[in-house]
Amino acid sequence: MVPIEHLRKLLRTRRRKIVAAAVVLVVVLAGAGLRLAVVGADAAAHLQRAAELVGDLEQQLRGGDLAAARVTVAELRRQTRAARDDAHGPSWRLGTAVPGAGDDLRAVGAVADAVDALAAKVLPPLLDAADGMSAAMGRVSGGAGASEADLDTVAAAAPRIEEAAGVARAAQRRLAALDTGGLTGRVRSAVRQVDDGLDRVVPLLDPAARAARLLPALLGAGGPRTYLVLFQNLAEVRATGGMPGAFAVLQADHGKISLVEQGTAAKTLREFDTPVLPLDPDQEDLFTNRLGTYPADVNLTPDFPTAAALIREMYRQRSGRSVDGVFATDPVALAYLLGATGPVTLPTGGQLTAATAVRQLLSEVYLKIAAEPDQDAYFAGAAKAVLDRLMGGVPMSKSLVSAMSRATDERRLLAWSAHPEEQAEIAGTPFAGTLPADDGARPSVGVFLNDGTGAKLGYYLTRSVSLETGRCLDGGARPLRVTITLGSTAPAQGLPRSVLGLGLAGDYTVRTNVMVYAPPGGSPVSARQDGAEVDFGTGLDKGREVAVFTVDLAPGAHSTLVVDLVTGPLPAQEAAEPRLILTPGISPWTTRLQPGRACEK
Repeated sequence: MVPIEHLRKLLRTRRRKIVAAAVVLVVVLAGAGLRLAVVGADAAAHLQRAAELVGDLEQQLRGGDLAAARVTVAELRRQTRAARDDAHGPSWRLGTAVPGAGDDLRAVGAVADAVDALAAKVLPPLLDAADGMSAAMGRVSGGAGASEADLDTVAAAAPRIEEAAGVARAAQRRLAALDTGGLTGRVRSAVRQVDDGLDRVVPLLDPAARAARLLPALLGAGGPRTYLVLFQNLAEVRATGGMPGAFAVLQADHGKISLVEQGTAAKTLREFDTPVLPLDPDQEDLFTNRLGTYPADVNLTPDFPTAAALIREMYRQRSGRSVDGVFATDPVALAYLLGATGPVTLPTGGQLTAATAVRQLLSEVYLKIAAEPDQDAYFAGAAKAVLDRLMGGVPMSKSLVSAMSRATDERRLLAWSAHPEEQAEIAGTPFAGTLPADDGARPSVGVFLNDGTGAKLGYYLTRSVSLETGRCLDGGARPLRVTITLGSTAPAQGLPRSVLGLGLAGDYTVRTNVMVYAPPGGSPVSARQDGAEVDFGTGLDKGREVAVFTVDLAPGAHSTLVVDLVTGPLPAQEAAEPRLILTPGISPWTTRLQPGRACEK
């Protein structure tokens, strides 16, 4: 039998060992917890810095500052690597099993993986493609023409960007699946910042891939291409901007661009007896057959593919040459570009500058030059001077990219291709000059203007518009109210006949035909003009119902149209964020948008 005293000693020894083991365990767990807290804070700090860098990167990419973007990506990669290393260490794996802390740690790990994938797999091919396109366009604008190697590099970038877009969207889905309700404020903020950054960067990927697919062919990589470039005269308003005035024909051959021909729509193309192409019956009812017979009226419709196809055929019938595509721009866009390139010298003497181009091309030419042939010569000389500058030595720069981006956002740069596979790529981009066929939760309303004066008084037209979204109706539709105010700053006397033109509403009176395009599936309901209820014309264009009004403005006058519309059914659980699509003018519209709250089921 074991003595009692021996048993007591044995028990005391075991208790000491247990206590010691417990103390050691507490110390180990405390150390691990401290280590985990340090690692967690470190990872969160790296991710917050990464989120800031993603915001910087988005601005640099949009501004065309590729050198700065390369530096930002390198720093972003360093931050995301550090965060990802923190999120996959042993302390982290232990912590994800701890109640309370586990959600935060798993969220930080998911964000770290998402941003690291962006930095490692998405951004490098995007920057490589941007570098290739910049090099190609730099040599084109420098007059040397893009090399075969440039064009091959750009074409090869497209599938890499498409693959990168898939990686980025997978990262977005992973973050969207996170339940952020129980996360701490700092972690929730990091998740939100990174998610917002992805939301800004990912939309750049599809346009970049599309540009990489299109650019080599457009620059004549597969053989010579010819393009008709229209200069829209904003002094005589049309739905896409202004009356087609001067035009140029350019040829692209393996990256080398040259000027082939210049002319004017009215004098070179002239009026046709019958429409040059079969017209859409709805468009013919709305605009008459002038859409297909008179070059200056092909863009009475805001649908640029319609206008481009018609004027391409007009040019073919007059010249015998079939162009591969049609581009359109206006003096405001040229002014933006001159801000990046510097002034150009005109053949007649003097300069065209960013500050003076709009006034010179849309007002002074009519005040100083009486004869129409001399006006045409001035326009042709100005167009050639700008084209020579763009084709003869303008390097791609942040300011040039910014100018082109601004012009694109304002619908001042439009493009259409006669090649169906290329037009399919252009469709849906801001260059397409179309209205969306399906709005989803964002009902779009078009407000488009056409001159009814037969004069150049559009230079004096002011414009503002607001769009308000009403409460939900049965079936998910929404009421919309569009308020349009037009004004005239024209003088009451002193303008030459070259400005007053035909004077169809009387000299000095600006007559404007206003078209309000309802959202898809929607319709106009009623209208008031200057407080009085008015009737209006109606029609269809590309499946949208259109309300048409005529507004006459004496010098110094203004008039306000209030048009009530109703949308088709919208998604019930989403807020309605309306969009306005407008005829670009000499100065930007004054706009105001009021969204609508989500509807209940």
